Amino acid sequence: MQKYKAATESQVSITELMLPSHSNFGGKVHGGHILNLMDQIAFACSSKHSQRYCVTASVNRVNFLSAIDVGDLLTLKASVNYTGRTSMVVGVRVESENITSGKVTHCNSSYFTMVAKDKEGKSIPVPGLLVETEQGIRRFARSKQRKEQAFIRDTEFDSSVFKAEEYLENLKRENIKIGWKK
Repeated sequence: MQKYKAATESQVSITELMLPSHSNFGGKVHGGHILNLMDQIAFACSSKHSQRYCVTASVNRVNFLSAIDVGDLLTLKASVNYTGRTSMVVGVRVESENITSGKVTHCNSSYFTMVAKDKEGKSIPVPGLLVETEQGIRRFARSKQRKEQAFIRDTEFDSSVFKAEEYLENLKRENIKIGWKK
């Protein structure tokens, strides 16, 4: 196993024609189909980087920015943005292209945390990331910060330490009716 690998060594892209079978009741491409494709390309990218079978540990912030029409070409691009000991954050970008006009639209960007596994299903170390550009440093730092913020958010709201009364005043401005009393 290489000690470090450049993101360019494992970048993956796919392009697929969106068919009527991919559409939802509104006639647009179903979000679940898009998520499935995103998960597949994140798997391909992380497995290529680690040279191991990888599983999805989490997906961070899936925002559907623009609807995708049946007949559009959908291009997904994936790149490793961050490496931990056994995990990788894979950035996935989704763009649709109208075949007749040539207009390309950014539809979604998301971040998949993928974990490399050995034959017994145990987490296994992955090569570190060789960062070669300022954009690579930005992506790595952003992923590291996102990971740290998720840890803080998860521990702050852990049921064993959460104190509801600390949040009641702030919740008064929300669309909520609280029937709980201490």
